[in-house]
Order: sequence, then C-alpha cells, then structure tokens
Amino acid sequence: MKIIFQEESALGKKKILVTNLLPEEGLKGLYPDFKVIAPKSAPFTREEVLELIPECQGIIPAFFKVDKEIIDQGRNLKIISNYGAGFDNVDIAYATEKGIMVTNIPETVTQATAELALGLMISLMRRITETDRLVRKDSYEHWGTTISFLGTSLEGKILGIVGMGRIGMATARLAQAFGMQVIYQKRKPYPPEVEKTLNIRYAPLEELLKEADVVSLHCPLTPETRHLLGEKEFKLMKPTAVVVNTARGPVIHEKALIEALEKGEIKGAALDVFEFEPKVSAELLKMDNVVLTPHIGSSTLETRTIMAQACVKHIQDFFAGKRPTHIVNPEVKLNLD
Repeated sequence: MKIIFQEESALGKKKILVTNLLPEEGLKGLYPDFKVIAPKSAPFTREEVLELIPECQGIIPAFFKVDKEIIDQGRNLKIISNYGAGFDNVDIAYATEKGIMVTNIPETVTQATAELALGLMISLMRRITETDRLVRKDSYEHWGTTISFLGTSLEGKILGIVGMGRIGMATARLAQAFGMQVIYQKRKPYPPEVEKTLNIRYAPLEELLKEADVVSLHCPLTPETRHLLGEKEFKLMKPTAVVVNTARGPVIHEKALIEALEKGEIKGAALDVFEFEPKVSAELLKMDNVVLTPHIGSSTLETRTIMAQACVKHIQDFFAGKRPTHIVNPEVKLNLD
C-alpha cells in the first residue's frame, strides 16, 4: 500500500478517509479533531479504499466512485463529503437507504469552470491548440499569408447556454465581456425583469440549437440530461456552430458527436469531460477541430483548496451536530451514534 498520512496524536478521534491528493492547506482544518487517512504520493486505489474504509466515520471522495460495495464496506460511515459540485459518482439512493448523509460543494467551482469554458471557446474558435501543434512540428508552410489559420471571433456571436445555474450564469457574464449575445435554456426560465437586467434571453432547446453559434453545456447529469445532445440535436445546429462541454461527459452522445464532426454537421467541439472518461474516443484524438482537456474545470490551486475547505466544513458541522449547508439527500437525519 502507498504511504499514507495519519495524525500521530489522533488516538480516539473519528477517522476521515481522503481518497485523493488534495491541497494541504485545504485539509488542515481536520487535523485538530479528526484522524485523517490520506494518500501521500498517489491517489488510493479502489482496493486500498475497500481496505481502509471499514474503520472510518467519514470520507472525502475526490474523483472516486462510491458505489454499493464501497458503502457496504464502510460499515461505520456516517457522512460522504463529496469533493465536487456534481455527485453522480456516489450511489445516492443506496447511501440514503443506509442512513449516510451525502454533501456536495456547488458554490466552489463556479468561477474556475466558467473560465475554462471561455478558454475552451477561445482556443477552439481561434485555433490556438491546432496552431500550437503546427509550431511545435516546425511547420512554417503557411506563415505570413493573410488567409492562414483563420479562426472565428467571439464578438457578435450567439452563445447558447444549456443549464443556466451558477456556472452557466458566470459563463454568460464572461462571454458578454467579449461581446457575445447570450440565450439560455433551463427547466424554469428566469422572470422577464431578471432577463432584462442580465441581458439574456430564454429559448427552448431546439430553438437554442438552431440559433446559437456556440452551444455551452452547464447542466447536471440526470436521467433526463443523459445524451441530451445526440444525432437529432446535432442536425439542428448550424454547420458553423461549435459545442463546448464542461458539464458531464454523458450529456453528449459521443458517437453521435463524432459522426456530426465527420459529416461537417457542426464545425468543432471543445471537451473537458467525456462519456467514458478517462477513456477518450480515438476518433476525437485525431481531429484538429476538437480541443480536449482532462476534466480540469475546477483545477486551479485556489479553487481546489476552497473545495477541500468546504468538504472539511461539512464534516466539522456534521460531527458537531449541525446540518451541513449543502446536503444532497436531506431526508437523512444527523446520526452520530
């Protein structure tokens, strides 16, 4: 087993298992009152988590799947303080059945994820990663010509945001600074006065897909949003349009996306998440009009530290007899026995 870090003066304290490498500054709030079991040099494997979790009262799963087997093995588990805004990595129904509280941290990842969404748009539309690869290959064939590497400006383009929550709203504000017009789709539209103040306009999904130059996904993964964009939806989009996904991979039917790109039904895609991640389709890897990043939406030092601190606060509150601020399964009562 990899070397793990445990507080030496933690005898008799409740044990908290951290599955991944997290910023030390973010975790230090646990040390006075809990025994922290965390990886030293590499994330714990599933087998290591299964071995360690029976003695733990809490877990901070970071990019780790907490399924029925993990929950069953965690026979002393009281709280799953999930390291992320999303929680599709946790079997919520089974945790609820077992009386285990699950929390998430939706307010911590907003700005970082919105910044990445804009960065992906710019990189794709201005062909930054594509031309970076050419420079690294010493390919100077088209340097100096007036029609080389022509990209597309963000200014004046229509951004269609699917899922206008915190991250969608932050993305809209950043895009408007570049002169983009914003339309959005969500289950319940904002009141007209809010739309006017924010300079945004509601559009049903089909209308949004037909109108937008950039479609940016910011919705959670649910049974309703799985494969929200598929063959039918890509055919509705402009052949000059691009899609950006910083939400969850399965929101896009990846095979349908590849076919739409191959047929020229859409112009390009920028993806931070993938349907079968960490596996990325071989076809996507070969395409110059696709920008790929390895699920780094929240990956800034500042954000990852704040995320850890928020998870720690949930655990501190729970074991102090207080209800944490963001409970995924609120029907579960505080259970400290």
